[in-house]
Amino acid sequence: MPETLVIPAELAWPFAILLSWLSGELIHRWSGVPRISVYGLVGFLLAQAFPVALATDGSSTVTMLANLAFGLILFEFGYRINLHWLRVNPWIAVSGLVESAATFALVYSISQMTGMPSMTSLLLASLAMSTSPAGVLRVINEKNSAGQVTERLLHLVAINCVLAVFVFKVIVGFWVFQTSGSLSQAISHSLIELLASAALGALFGMLVPAMLRQLGNLAQDGTVAFALGVVLLVALSHATDLSPVLATLTFGLMARHRRVAFSRTERNFGGLGELLTVLLFVFAVSTLEWDRVVAGAGLGAMLLLARFVVKTAGVAAFAHVSGISWRKGALTGIALSPMSVFVVLMLEQTKYMGIVLVDELAALAAMTLFMEVLGPIITQRALIWAKETPSNKEN
Repeated sequence: MPETLVIPAELAWPFAILLSWLSGELIHRWSGVPRISVYGLVGFLLAQAFPVALATDGSSTVTMLANLAFGLILFEFGYRINLHWLRVNPWIAVSGLVESAATFALVYSISQMTGMPSMTSLLLASLAMSTSPAGVLRVINEKNSAGQVTERLLHLVAINCVLAVFVFKVIVGFWVFQTSGSLSQAISHSLIELLASAALGALFGMLVPAMLRQLGNLAQDGTVAFALGVVLLVALSHATDLSPVLATLTFGLMARHRRVAFSRTERNFGGLGELLTVLLFVFAVSTLEWDRVVAGAGLGAMLLLARFVVKTAGVAAFAHVSGISWRKGALTGIALSPMSVFVVLMLEQTKYMGIVLVDELAALAAMTLFMEVLGPIITQRALIWAKETPSNKEN
């Protein structure tokens, strides 16, 4: 009898991944909607239908695989960041800083006006600053997008993520150190953690390319070596309480600047990366509960609208000085909509510290679900309107 009860739980995740993937392929071919939007919607419906079977915790195999999938995406994302471009055109970085700060301030103000506690408002505002690199990169790769809006979008997402991680870590650190009341201690602890994460990622970014040069035949061996590097880096980051987000992002960034070729044919790390991506987007919504989504839907929609307006206006305001038209600046801001996967994994990481925040952020649950489904669609439309997707590409 116990074995009979265990089998459905063991089959639940493979079934959910298969059904989500199949639905994504069919609906994408029929309508052109991004596959990841379908993965999220189907995953959420399955999680509500089978909440016990799809339940996970911080130490589960599914959670570790989701973190690994996110690490692979962040590595590829970091590989596409060009720091030299930011030095040549610093207005891109300025626009990222301004729109992130404005988003934080507005979301915090609205949360306070609705009576939300200060600490919860700060956490919500810090996460609202972020844009999901997983959602953005998947849409860009799926549509084979290239151009000014695409490149600026990638760099702004990186800025959003680094700022969101830092501010979130500072706030969580202050929460932990609240007994001592030391804000400076919280900031220094978070800063050391982030610097150590970046240093670890940079170390991998030097060692793996050096190893590949010694082995030779980079085109054949590179993908496997980088994937294994990400696996080890994610595991080390969790074991040492560092940030896997910043570590894997830095790994990709350093690998790019070490001039190691990463073939276009290896986008998404091939079939393994595709499989893990389906799991990642299903996992992101499996942590949400219908009751929380409904409870936070009103405030969540209001905050998403405020975030959308501020990010669009913030990037558009610096469009001309950074070398593009106002229209393309606005489209870049619109494309910054996705935020779901990044938010979920950031909250999951706080569970290692014994802090469970999801219960206190009902509005965030609603925002996460909305942006899991709608965010990639908005990004896709912005890239199409910017005319940076091949018109002859088949859906």
